[in-house]
Amino acid sequence: MAHVGVPRGTARKRRSVALLATGVLTLPVLAGCTSDSEGPTPVAVPQDIAPASRDRVADGSTLTWAIDAVPATLNAYQADADSATTRITGALLPSLFPLDARGEPKLNPDYLESAKIIEQEPKQVVLYKLNQQAVWSDGREIGAPDFVAQWRALSGKDSAFWTARNAGYERIEKIERGKDDLQVRVTFSKPYADWRSLFSPLYPKEVTGSPGTFNDGARATLKNTAGPFRLRSVNKDKGTVVLDRNPRWWGNEAKLESLVFRAVEPKDRTDALTAGTVDVADVDATTANGIALAARYRGGNGGPPAHGPGADITPAAALRSWALAHGSDEEAAEAAQLAREKNREAVAVYAAEQKSLQGFVVRKSLEPAYTQLAMNGESGALSDDRVRRAIARTLDRQELADAVLKPLGLPAKPPGSHLALAGQPAYKDGSGALGDQDTKEAQALLADAGWTVGGAVHRTEDTKAGSEAEKKASGEATDKASAKATDKASEKATDKASEKASDKATDKATEKASAEATDKASAEAAEKEEEKDDKASREEGTYIVGDDKPGDGPAGGTGVTAQDKGPAGAYAPAGTAAPAPASVKARIGKGGKPLTLRFVLPSGPGSQPLRTVGQKIVEMLDAIGISTQITKVDDESYFKDHIASGDYDMALYSWPATAYPATDGRPIFSKPEPATDGSLLVEQNYTRVGSDHIDQLFDRAVSELDANASRDLLKQADARIWAAAGSIPLYQRPQLVAVDKKLANIGAFGFAAPRYEDIGFTGRQAAGSPANRKK
Repeated sequence: MAHVGVPRGTARKRRSVALLATGVLTLPVLAGCTSDSEGPTPVAVPQDIAPASRDRVADGSTLTWAIDAVPATLNAYQADADSATTRITGALLPSLFPLDARGEPKLNPDYLESAKIIEQEPKQVVLYKLNQQAVWSDGREIGAPDFVAQWRALSGKDSAFWTARNAGYERIEKIERGKDDLQVRVTFSKPYADWRSLFSPLYPKEVTGSPGTFNDGARATLKNTAGPFRLRSVNKDKGTVVLDRNPRWWGNEAKLESLVFRAVEPKDRTDALTAGTVDVADVDATTANGIALAARYRGGNGGPPAHGPGADITPAAALRSWALAHGSDEEAAEAAQLAREKNREAVAVYAAEQKSLQGFVVRKSLEPAYTQLAMNGESGALSDDRVRRAIARTLDRQELADAVLKPLGLPAKPPGSHLALAGQPAYKDGSGALGDQDTKEAQALLADAGWTVGGAVHRTEDTKAGSEAEKKASGEATDKASAKATDKASEKATDKASEKASDKATDKATEKASAEATDKASAEAAEKEEEKDDKASREEGTYIVGDDKPGDGPAGGTGVTAQDKGPAGAYAPAGTAAPAPASVKARIGKGGKPLTLRFVLPSGPGSQPLRTVGQKIVEMLDAIGISTQITKVDDESYFKDHIASGDYDMALYSWPATAYPATDGRPIFSKPEPATDGSLLVEQNYTRVGSDHIDQLFDRAVSELDANASRDLLKQADARIWAAAGSIPLYQRPQLVAVDKKLANIGAFGFAAPRYEDIGFTGRQAAGSPANRKK
């Protein structure tokens, strides 16, 4: 899921947008299991874009591409820039080092003849030689003044510029013109390994030259561009951003005459595809399955359709319906004729929808992002690294990856790195620093931290010291009254009768029994109550907070309500049932308190994969006696009000991949620092888990100009991130894109940046997109 709603000041300077995987919720690394393995080098899952040579792609069409919403800004360096900003500006502005299919930055010859480090001592100097044909859409050549203006805007030295990031630009000491404006010399005050990340996208000096134009001038328009397309219009009322071919583009002419980005919410994508209002759309598994099903639809020819309305009508039923419609009983015939007409209409509508969807294909790959289990280490049980490691070693990451990716026919190998994905040069499986899944080792870690089986049992607190017989009588009366009430009434009546009996017995009990007898009676009473609750909870079935509530069934059913089961927990919404507790014998605890964790998940329809994974994690933790309370919250508040603010124990969300982990990884995994008001400055480290050693490794890696040496330092940092167990990568996110079958060079791009000028329809295609055919 997109990195939605992160408060200003916590949203960092990361090139990509975090995914809620939603989680967002999107949200994301293929590897083995040990950091020392020297097996075959993992490869990236290939992109799926139906590649075609330019001579096979027709000229002059319009393509409509679905985005979530019209972006709030076209300035990619502002805090409210999002994935739509990135998608649109990619077709309009220079990107000097776009990523290739392996996630490596590659020099873009449309803008650069060369770019390299020409000096390392006494200071690092990079010389850019610009393509002599490269010009802005107003005819001015791209040159040194554009680099200078962008550096000054993003250096962080002038707070009048409202920037969301300045990573790398603050290391620049000066920028100078070379032999001419087409040569740019950039001198760094200290070495910067990720210098290729800078100036992409590059904005014209008219945007970055002053705070006013930077802050407001590029939010709703870009008057000067330098890509294969130029901006024609932004219409928030219609929800469209329209691009046209750039007549001053010096590279290969764009195959498409125009490119329309249309705002379509994810839940409406199937309808938009069916109606023919979009040609390309990222979709979820449900829509992808619907398109696959449409491909198998066969109707007509006198037989029943393959699926949908009428598919379940047998020949015998069809004959019986015909006979009734043409029989002598006029009333029955009229009813049968009406039913047959309704069925014909439903079949016709469904067949038309299936025919529309048959024009699409789902292109799929793995998104360059991974979904993780985040554990908040700021306070509570999870502040103990032994507890975090125990939870991590309880998880069967392969099972979790299989649950999401196998049904989609995608590779399901769990991630092995926090800082790179399979196929990238910086990738190495560092998970061996944590260890494989091992329940016994997990239990040993928990025991070492003081969380033991039976540790959740505690004495009754409302009895005076020394009243052993009183406690014993109370326990016996509770058991007796509880059993009797269960036979006669509901659980609610049971609880009430039990409490009443307990109070009465307590009032009349004496103080002569031994402490041993008291403890035994109390434990037995607590155990019986736990087993009773456990049985009742299991009867209602697996339940995630926020799904259809047990008890919503027919009157007289055995569903258990939140009131029946007691408090749902401080973070569960009113009226939702608490998770089914494990038996007191299996539950672990310390000092009479069970180990209970709050698991916060997003509730939106696009977040179902996260909830599926979350439920499996709950079951895995339940098996070793850890109780988990699931709380589902609105997607819009999930990140801002829970993840970023630290209002969770466990959560699932995603981070995008990066070609520059030394720069982009540090704020995500750096050690939080205390602020003057006592709070923590976490940057993007929402797990609040870090160490000085990890920070030092990042600092050394980002200043190391030898690429291999820098990668080795990053691999060391990743091993220590695994060992700290604040973030546990689970699976690389699926990338599913519904695309008109006639389109080429577009689909599931994986790591690679689109080449917008090569996208188009194969064969003869008149101007005007197929997306316009039903308008």
